[in-house]
Amino acid sequence: MDTPTPAKDQFKAEDKMLPFKGQEAIESHILECFPYEYADKLYGQAMEIETETDEFTSVCPFSGLPDFASVRIAYVPDKDCLELRSLKYYLLSYRDVGIWYEHLVNRMLEDLVKACKPRSMTVEISCNPRGGLASTVIATYDKKRMGDLE
Repeated sequence: MDTPTPAKDQFKAEDKMLPFKGQEAIESHILECFPYEYADKLYGQAMEIETETDEFTSVCPFSGLPDFASVRIAYVPDKDCLELRSLKYYLLSYRDVGIWYEHLVNRMLEDLVKACKPRSMTVEISCNPRGGLASTVIATYDKKRMGDLE
């Protein structure tokens, strides 16, 4: 009786890597905002906006294989609110970008804060499991503690 060949020795990726784009392909310039009419009201200053999608994708910067995740953006606006159509196009610009989630969440936070200059913001990326491991990566900004982003 022949001993079967272990799977790790049967299949090779042949060092295959799918092509992908760098972070320069992220289209932060398309983010648009509109004036928040309640910025000077106490109850307006306490309002939080949450936007979620489970249709986010980028690619692994090692293999080029697609990564899928849910994105949750929560922020307290100051003078401007993010316009959702432009936010959707911004999120779509990541689909061919090779980026680690730990870098992605910070890049996204920086871009969104620069666009709308909120009082505070949290970006949460919940990654679909890979190899049985699911990851959630969270980045937070608070204008009172951190000041304006440059």
